Amino acid sequence: MRFTLATVIAALPFLVAAVPQPVEQRVGTAIPISKRSTLVNADKSVNLEALKSHVASTKAKVLRGLDAFEKNTGASHPAAAKGAQKRGSGGDALTDDQSELWYGKISVGTPAKIYTVDFDTGSSDLFLPGPSCGSSCSGHTIYNPSSSSTAKDLKKTFSLSYGDGSTVSGEQYTDTVSIAGLTATTQTLGAAKQYSTGFQSSQFPADGLMGMAFKSISDYNANPVFQTLVADGKTDNSVFAFKLASSGSELYIGGTNSDLYTGDFTYADVTQEGYWQVNMDGVVGNGKTVLTSVDSIIDTGTTLIVGQPSDVATLYKAIGGKDASSTAGDGFYTFPCNAVPKVSLTFGGKSFPISADTLNLGPVSSGSSDCVGGIVGQDIGSCECPFWIVGDVFLANVYSAFDVGNSRVGFATLA
Repeated sequence: MRFTLATVIAALPFLVAAVPQPVEQRVGTAIPISKRSTLVNADKSVNLEALKSHVASTKAKVLRGLDAFEKNTGASHPAAAKGAQKRGSGGDALTDDQSELWYGKISVGTPAKIYTVDFDTGSSDLFLPGPSCGSSCSGHTIYNPSSSSTAKDLKKTFSLSYGDGSTVSGEQYTDTVSIAGLTATTQTLGAAKQYSTGFQSSQFPADGLMGMAFKSISDYNANPVFQTLVADGKTDNSVFAFKLASSGSELYIGGTNSDLYTGDFTYADVTQEGYWQVNMDGVVGNGKTVLTSVDSIIDTGTTLIVGQPSDVATLYKAIGGKDASSTAGDGFYTFPCNAVPKVSLTFGGKSFPISADTLNLGPVSSGSSDCVGGIVGQDIGSCECPFWIVGDVFLANVYSAFDVGNSRVGFATLA
């Protein structure tokens, strides 16, 4: 049978309609993120006071998570239970913290208002400065629940305490929170009535902080924002990913950005949901495996790599580092600025090198030929917790994917 051209053209709409159409898929979205750092002085030497303060704030944050885990689950965190000493409930001061912060934009409330937040995989809660926060919140964009038609007061308070008695405290609410075009309704967040000195705008450029770990270390005992998005079916891929670098940094929500990495991911399973805690197969120094099978927390909210003092001493002994307790502080080490050692961390059977640029924090003082290493030995307060906190000194060298659905962390080579 023959068909005229006119007949074929007339039938086209019906033929197209009969062909199965591709299902519309939600795709991930990139959020540009920025960093602010005052860990080095104008002459590129290390700002030792800022460095020590950053370590103190990291330790305090981990202790808070351990306390929240016990409160939420009724059991001590396994890593804390392994410690030789009883874990205390306190921490070191965050005051005057001058760490590196990776921050970007989210919107909260109805009508939506834009805020900047520090994206932190080492904690689980979202908080913003509230309307009754005093002068310590000056310079920040204020979250006012009474101006949002979707805000609901949970009639619960929160208080994040630090070793010097300073706190971030306030009232818990639920509200609409959007990130990268994905919206979490009835998301728990905190409106702070008080910001400690370390969160003042001169020290902390973001308005607030958005934790991206697991519910079990949430002070609110509530789902973090990304887990809410996953639970509500707002994203087809239960993965978020980071590129943390000197340029082109981003947080990618709902998958990974294939333009930013090459090859396949190497995965390490989460061994205990709470932190993004995985097994680090080994630490390689100058081509030789120095340490094996180390618990680690992957933390975008920490600049350094913080490890057990005995482990870190073993590593620096193997790579020619020098104890710098008298010049930089307890747990710090130096090496010649013109001979930066080669260090790699191994996950999932693959070693990922740490670049000289990130391992070398800078001269210990102006004009010194000795440079401070980015791997520091510290006990976490009174807890001899046998895990390392793996921060930007490592993460700046890889593309990292945090897979909520499969409870694992993946690393790939940066493009």
